[in-house]
Amino acid sequence: MFIEPRVGNKNYASRRGWIEVICGSMFSGKTEELIRRLNRAKIAKQRVEIFKPAIDTRYHEENVVSHNANAIRSTPIQFASDMLLLASGCDVVGIDEAQFFDEGLVDVCMTLANNGSRVIVAGLDLDYQAKPFGSMPALMAVAEYVTKVHAVCMNCGDIASYSFRKAASAQKVLLGETDTYEARCRHCFLEGMKEK
Repeated sequence: MFIEPRVGNKNYASRRGWIEVICGSMFSGKTEELIRRLNRAKIAKQRVEIFKPAIDTRYHEENVVSHNANAIRSTPIQFASDMLLLASGCDVVGIDEAQFFDEGLVDVCMTLANNGSRVIVAGLDLDYQAKPFGSMPALMAVAEYVTKVHAVCMNCGDIASYSFRKAASAQKVLLGETDTYEARCRHCFLEGMKEK
């Protein structure tokens, strides 16, 4: 379990920012972990702002919602650069579904961290073809802390790191749930890709 290096003392003399990345496949608990960390920051009476891509309306128009139905208030935005104005002066900035943001996200996260914010980013590290997804590889490279969470393979019960797309679509971005995707281990993912 990730334990925050500094959660309290909002009057800390010289604010030091950093970037945390939570990554993994679908159904691995990324958003659940993001919400957990953000709630702890709120308990510590830190100023928290949370963002998600405006295209993600699966569970709620505004809130970040996990597959387990835990939710936290957020601000849907179109462009990563919108965060710089909206998160100015925040102690903690949370970002969900980071893979859907534009390439400017890395610079935005770096700027926020350089200005003293703790930036917590959650997103898929791999797309449905097991290729690095969006800005996630670059974010993992510049982050101080990277947590990879795993799901359970819905085919064999092993540890899963892949998001297998059941739907017959070649779109890079296809929002969906268990009707469209399932978590799979490497073996079951490769077997499923062969069958397609």
